[in-house]
Amino acid sequence: MGAARKRPSQQLVLSGSSPRRNVVVIAQTGTCVFLGQHMQRREFMTLVGCLAASFSAAVAQQDPVPTVGFLSPRSPEESELVASAFRRGLAASGSIDGQNIKVDYRWASGDYERLPALARDLVDRRAAVLVTVGGEPAVLAAKAITTSIPIVAVFTADPVEQGFVARLSHPGGNITGVSALNATLEAKRIGLLRDLLPKAETLGVLTNPRFPGTVNQLRSLEEAARAVGLRLEKFSAGTDDEIKSAFEAISTRDLSALVVTVDTFFVTRRDNIVQLAARYSLPAMYSLRDFAATGGLISYGVDLPEMYAQVGAYAGKILRGAKPSELPVVQPTKFEMVINLKTAKVLGISVPPTMLATADEVIE
Repeated sequence: MGAARKRPSQQLVLSGSSPRRNVVVIAQTGTCVFLGQHMQRREFMTLVGCLAASFSAAVAQQDPVPTVGFLSPRSPEESELVASAFRRGLAASGSIDGQNIKVDYRWASGDYERLPALARDLVDRRAAVLVTVGGEPAVLAAKAITTSIPIVAVFTADPVEQGFVARLSHPGGNITGVSALNATLEAKRIGLLRDLLPKAETLGVLTNPRFPGTVNQLRSLEEAARAVGLRLEKFSAGTDDEIKSAFEAISTRDLSALVVTVDTFFVTRRDNIVQLAARYSLPAMYSLRDFAATGGLISYGVDLPEMYAQVGAYAGKILRGAKPSELPVVQPTKFEMVINLKTAKVLGISVPPTMLATADEVIE
């Protein structure tokens, strides 16, 4: 097979009555050359067109605005608060969506199986940074596709134990972010339910078998329940139909309350879950304020918008040249307990004054 031949530059020569009036247009390189001292009008217009085309080609060859790929298991309709916090973090680092950067969003709407394809799409579009939120399913999808593109993640558990980073202080690879530790707070939630319902005997636990942290969540819950003399009954759901079936099963059991574990799919279905708990008059503990704000009885967890703002700030730093391997994983310093007093009254629950005094927010 012969060697590939280089395509020659294309030239257009326009001549007047004198060779000195020639205009040479080299189209392939985008260079316009005028030879001679005089030019006809038609020749002049040709040169102007060539210069315009050359300028456009030069602009097109410049580096494009960097893209931040945003991968979430959630849906855009119910994520505006946290998405806004993410953009706030970006802006604080000097990166403004629509001006000097572009944020390209991909939403799985609670379907974890869509995440690998969505992550692949962002990588194929040459995202400069990947932001993975909503816990381990998103960062697992991104990690499986790239080891070179920086990834800024929100973890729900310890990223060192899960193998995402080498150390919290020095991640050492292409992944860093915020460890929300939300999935490790189950013992605290059990304790709060015991304080709220001192006569409780059996708690239901709703988990998603498709969520990577489920096994560890159950282990933590079982240990915490044994420590305060509570029994647990386990129920699982990973689809809308399964949520409905789980609550139907829960309604037939003699349960004092329900613990809805950390899971992004549950977050996307929080309205439905809270409504089902109300239908069956079931006190429930949740992991995020979003549930209590929707009508859930009580929540205990991280300040999620603040986590998203930190992720945005880290993405901005990486765009300015910082290395993810050298950005320490941030851990939360603030956890919030939110009590919906209106829901407590409907359920006939008298919230202890000490809990009301220590709650970060009481919804009346």
